[in-house]
Amino acid sequence: MATAPPASECAGAPMRWSVWVLASAGKFFEGLVVFLGGFTLPLVVEQFQLSPLQQGGLSASSLIGILVGAVGLGGLADRLGRRPLFIAAMALLLLGLALVVLSPDPLWLAAGLLLIGLALGADYPIAHLVIAECMPVARRGRMVLSAFGFQALGILLATALAALLWPQGPEPASWRLLYLLPLPAVLLVLFGRLLLPRHSSWLLGGAELQAARQAMIQRSGAAITGWRLLLQPPLRRATALACLPWFLQDLATYGVGLSLPLLLAAAGATPRPAARAALWIELMLVLGIAAAIALADRWGRIPLQISGFLGCAAGLLLAGFALGSATPSLPLLAAGLALFQFMTNLGPNAQTYLLAGELFPPPLRGLGAGGAAAAGKAGAVITALVFPLVPQQGAGLLLLSLALTSLLGAAITWCFRQETRDRDLLAELWPELPTEPVPELPLEPSTDPLPVSSTPQPGAEAPSSAAPL
Repeated sequence: MATAPPASECAGAPMRWSVWVLASAGKFFEGLVVFLGGFTLPLVVEQFQLSPLQQGGLSASSLIGILVGAVGLGGLADRLGRRPLFIAAMALLLLGLALVVLSPDPLWLAAGLLLIGLALGADYPIAHLVIAECMPVARRGRMVLSAFGFQALGILLATALAALLWPQGPEPASWRLLYLLPLPAVLLVLFGRLLLPRHSSWLLGGAELQAARQAMIQRSGAAITGWRLLLQPPLRRATALACLPWFLQDLATYGVGLSLPLLLAAAGATPRPAARAALWIELMLVLGIAAAIALADRWGRIPLQISGFLGCAAGLLLAGFALGSATPSLPLLAAGLALFQFMTNLGPNAQTYLLAGELFPPPLRGLGAGGAAAAGKAGAVITALVFPLVPQQGAGLLLLSLALTSLLGAAITWCFRQETRDRDLLAELWPELPTEPVPELPLEPSTDPLPVSSTPQPGAEAPSSAAPL
C-alpha cells in the first residue's frame, strides 16, 4: 500500500482552518458542559434532594460516558473513518443537552449527562486525529494544542456564567438555563461538520485504515489485532505512556475542577465570592495552555509533561496545607490552586492529549488515543465519586494525596518517555514496528524472445531486475 502524502500536501489552507475550527468547538463544548456540572450540582441537589452518593453518581455520569465513548466510538474511527464519527459526536451532544434541559427527574438527568459524555468521549480522539493528520509536522503541536486550549476557554465561560447567573434566592431550576445556552452553537457546529468533504487524502476513511491495519499485521508477523496489538512491543511502551500519566493527571484535574466551589467553601468563601475567586483561578488554565502552545514544538512533549507534573504537585501541596491548617487560608488556597491550574495546562493536561494522538500508527490511532482518553476519564470518575463523600475537614489531606499522584505521573513519564514532536503521522506504518525480512525470490529464466533493442520504448516500463514482492 502506498504511503500517505505528507500532511502539508493533504489539504489546502482554507480546509485545514475549517477542520481546526470545527474540532476546536468540540473541545470548547467539553470544557463548558463538563465543568458546568460543578456549579450546577448544588442547585440540582437542592431541587431533587439528592444524597451524597447520588451526588457522586450524577457527577460521574458524564465522565463515565466519556470513558465509554472514547474507547467504543473512538475506536470505530479506525473502522468507519474519521468523518462519520466526527459528525456523530456532535449529533449525540445535541441530543444529550436537550435531554438534560427537559429532564423531569434525576434518572433522566443522569441519562442526558451520560449521552453528553458519550459524545465528548468520541470527540476526544477524533477531533485530535482530524487536526493532527492534516497539519504540517512543524505546526502540528501548536495547532492541536490551540484547539485543546478551547477547553480552557469553555471552562472559563462556565465559571463566568455561574458567577453572573448564580441565583440570589432559592431558584434551583435555574441550572437548566446553563445547559440550554450551548444548544444553538452545537447545532451550528454539527451543520459545519456535515459540510466536510466525504473524500479527502487526509480525512482517512474506513477502507484505507482497514487496508493499513492488515498490512501492519502482515509485515509485523503478528497474529493478533485490536487491543492486544497495542500491548505488544514496541507499542506496549507507547500505550503505557499514553494511558498511565493521563489517568494520574485526571485524578487531580477533574478532582479540583469539579469540586472547586466546594474547596473554596471549605476555606470559608460564600457562593458568590467563591464563584468570583474560581473565575480568577480558572483564568490560569488559559495562560497555561497559551504557554504550552508556544513551547510544545520547541521544547517537546516530554519535558513539558514532566515539569508540569512537578508544578502540579507543588500547587497541590500549597493548597493542601492551606486547607489542612487550623485556620484555613483562602488566599493561600487560591494561590496553590492557581499554580496547579497553570502547570496542569502547560504540562500533563495538554501534553497527554497531544501524545495520545501521536504515539500510535494510523490504523490503531483512534483506538489508542481513545483508550488513553478512557484511562484519563477513569481517574476523573474516581475523583467525581470520592470528592462528594469527603468531609470539608478532609479536603486538605485529599489534595496532599493528589500531589503524590502528580509526582508519580512525572516518574512514569520519564520511565516510558518517547518524543513525538517530529513524527510523521501519515506514514503508512510506524517506523519502529518490527518487520519480518522478506526473502528474495530466485529469478527464473525467461522464455520470451530477447528485445531487439535494450532501450525502452516511450511509454513502456523498464525491465525489472527482481520479482515483485
